[in-house]
Amino acid sequence: MTMSAKILTVIPVVALLAGCMVGPNYHRPDVPVPNAYRDPGENPQLQAQTASFADLPWWQVFQDPQLQELIRTALKQNYDLQLATERIVAARAQLAVTRSSLFPQVGAGANFTGGKENVEQSRYNFLTLAADAAFQVDLFGRLRRATEAARAQLLATEDARQTVVLTLVSDVASDYFALLQLDLQLQITQETVKTQTDSVRLTTARLEHGVATRLDVLQAQQVLDTANAQVPDLERQIAQEENAISILLGNYPQDVTRGRPLVEQYIPPEVPPGVPSSILERRPDIREAEQNLIAANAEIGVAKAAFFPQISLTGGGGGSFGRSTAFSKLMSTQLGIWSYGAQVNQPIFTGGALTGNLKLAKSQEQQALIGYRQAIQQAFGDVSDALIGYEKLHLVRLRQQDTVADLQESVRLSNIRYTGGTTTYLEVLDGQRSLFAAELTLAQARGNEYQSLVQLYRALGGGW
Repeated sequence: MTMSAKILTVIPVVALLAGCMVGPNYHRPDVPVPNAYRDPGENPQLQAQTASFADLPWWQVFQDPQLQELIRTALKQNYDLQLATERIVAARAQLAVTRSSLFPQVGAGANFTGGKENVEQSRYNFLTLAADAAFQVDLFGRLRRATEAARAQLLATEDARQTVVLTLVSDVASDYFALLQLDLQLQITQETVKTQTDSVRLTTARLEHGVATRLDVLQAQQVLDTANAQVPDLERQIAQEENAISILLGNYPQDVTRGRPLVEQYIPPEVPPGVPSSILERRPDIREAEQNLIAANAEIGVAKAAFFPQISLTGGGGGSFGRSTAFSKLMSTQLGIWSYGAQVNQPIFTGGALTGNLKLAKSQEQQALIGYRQAIQQAFGDVSDALIGYEKLHLVRLRQQDTVADLQESVRLSNIRYTGGTTTYLEVLDGQRSLFAAELTLAQARGNEYQSLVQLYRALGGGW
């Protein structure tokens, strides 16, 4: 039997013996979750539903075509997402490096020499070929546990990228609605400026005809000045919001194209949260925390296996082939060699290093377990906050609409009374001031409602 055949026979036999792996096998921790979400309404608990608002893909949730285009651009160009993608490439390469230790390492070499001996008037040429192989017998599972840890780290990195995607889509949508809110507030302010400019002009004309006082003109001018002061501040906020969106898109600061105005944006009639336990599978940050726990659990096996012997098999072989001429005679030579062996390393005294590494691995596993449980708890806190925010901000917007409608009617009646001479212009101005402030508050309430919808979608894990 040749050397290579012997090695190929020995390696599978030893590999079959390497069936055991020290260290704990991973089992998902039993983390109790509530059967229903907390409801801020009349019922203390919101009944679980099979369908979930978060099961919808983002392009069905955010139906503004321009917002969809902004999100697509961000998914292509955002630098945070590019970094997350490259981390996956690095983790995949690290897994390949770690997994390679499970296989034999084979190398080969060749050497050629030739020359002439003047004394003998002879020539010679020699070719030497050699090959060697080494294989670590994973008898106690050290290499397999290390591969298990590396694979879990790869999956954790992929989940981390999904977290970046979820955050990126949510941030773009949230900033877009904030921008539309500022646009609406600017529109309201500019309309107020136009209206109050006409009011000042009318009051001045009435003063000239002796039916108004100088105080009426000054009071009208105050409302106009207040509205004018709002314009540059709103323009500042709009420009800064556009800059923030541009950075999210991977662009330099620039103008951002709008789609539908805020008052025409789509709001779903209901947003069922779904079954609470589905959050464990849907939210990428929870999946990432679990993969980190799996990796930490596997590292305990790596640390335990270090206490046991490490066995390595080696083998090598080669030959030299050549010819030489001496005294006009041709001579051929061949020489073949082969060898194989085994090496066992058993740590005896390491000054506590192995014990320390095992304690470190166990502590890191406990930290990962705490992080996993904390991620779940935080997820339910996020959902509860988002449900409360969406429901209450929806009511705020509805009630603010009623306030604006009441003030609009009040201003209309005050103008009639002032024109009829039954009240002073101060009543009209007070109504106009209150209406202007209420309209700005309503615009903010609309923006907050849309942003709470985004936060709820994000808290539930989104439909990726």
